[in-house]
Amino acid sequence: MIKFASLYQHAARRKGGEAALEALLLPTPLSADELSKIPDDRWLATMSRCIFNSGFNWKVVDKKWPEFEEVFTGFNPTRWKFMSEEDFERLIKDARIIRHAKKILAVRDNATFLCDLAEEHGSTAKFFAHWPDDDYVSLLTLMKKRGARLGGNTGQYFLRFMGKDSLVLSRDVVAALIREGVVTTTPTSQRDLKLVQQAFNQWREESHRPLTHISKVLAFTVGA
Repeated sequence: MIKFASLYQHAARRKGGEAALEALLLPTPLSADELSKIPDDRWLATMSRCIFNSGFNWKVVDKKWPEFEEVFTGFNPTRWKFMSEEDFERLIKDARIIRHAKKILAVRDNATFLCDLAEEHGSTAKFFAHWPDDDYVSLLTLMKKRGARLGGNTGQYFLRFMGKDSLVLSRDVVAALIREGVVTTTPTSQRDLKLVQQAFNQWREESHRPLTHISKVLAFTVGA
């Protein structure tokens, strides 16, 4: 398999040199200690934001997000775990948010998911903070299984936005992985996801860089 140094030089040439590439790799992921201090409501808020972003114009969601925070009163998981029928009827009629029934219900379902994680691990943050980076794809599988609407790139972007070291299987990253022979198609099966993890683990060992940087370098060997 190609060495990470070759991927890095390829990306640097396309981006105008190493200094320019390094600027594009920022910011670095948060440490486990930093992640573990993030309140549980911020995990639900970011998770929900990524779900509402999915298939929608992100700029519209960004503009409306302060109102989302107001309507959902700060996204406290314990509060929204118990979303009532009356809550739902009120939310589906509230023009301040995007009135998508399944995404609104996903707030409830993911609040339950996060409350369960907090009960099992002490806090939602501790669970995500201490999940091993060398088995990242299993975290994606767990979120898809136990959460709501967290499959595909939605869960990946959620982790990236929270500051968790993460890879995102964007179109450009997938194209690079196919080009390098890691997989032959978009990785969705457990077998292909494990092959992706193995490749990233090798590049981490070679480069001592986080998954986030490796993912971006791969993307920059393909996209603009």
